[in-house]
Amino acid sequence: MENVKFVLIIGFLAVSTSLLAQTIKLEASQLEAHQTYLSIEKLMGKQVLRVAKDTTIKAVDEPTYVRIKGLDFQDGIIEVKVLSRLLKTARPSDRGFIGIAFRIDAQNSKFESIYIRPTNGRADDQVRRNHSIQYFSYPNFKFDRLRKEAPETFESYADMGLNEWITLRIEVKGKEAKLFLNNSQYPVLLVKDLKLGDKVSGGIGLWVDVGTEGYFRDLKVIKQ
Repeated sequence: MENVKFVLIIGFLAVSTSLLAQTIKLEASQLEAHQTYLSIEKLMGKQVLRVAKDTTIKAVDEPTYVRIKGLDFQDGIIEVKVLSRLLKTARPSDRGFIGIAFRIDAQNSKFESIYIRPTNGRADDQVRRNHSIQYFSYPNFKFDRLRKEAPETFESYADMGLNEWITLRIEVKGKEAKLFLNNSQYPVLLVKDLKLGDKVSGGIGLWVDVGTEGYFRDLKVIKQ
């Protein structure tokens, strides 16, 4: 009986350890800007990471993120609070693009990503609202290809806006990913076919695109 109890305790500890949340400090020494500009600032009384896309990068859905050093992720949960503003140089077509890149390879040449378009969330246009959330896979499955080949499959709607803190939580397992917004009970986007496959692991990046002044805080990662 004692042996059984010992095995159960060891098993419980193993599961608990595998699900332990890791809070990532967003400090300059832990971060690597890739085709972006980064700075540590104060916003609304909180220390935050500010990220903006390198203005020389003209293409969209590119590896424009701040990568967390020394972090390898395959399956689990990534949670972070984001706030998006439009830069003074933003174009009318810019949407405040901000999100998470994950399973980034060592060369920054392949990754998965889910991001939001905050200006679409309350737009007076249902089509734009339907495009509030986006999945893409770099380099071969950017948003325009996915929208053409599988319309509505990799995009969704949720209420959101500029200049407000939004909690993004992505749950990743194998070839599937789910996005939860602001502690919602149910996912606002289901991705059943991650394009890089189910055996891939890699880094995590805090991602922005053209016209966005993005802020990030309270990053947590649970590896499973």
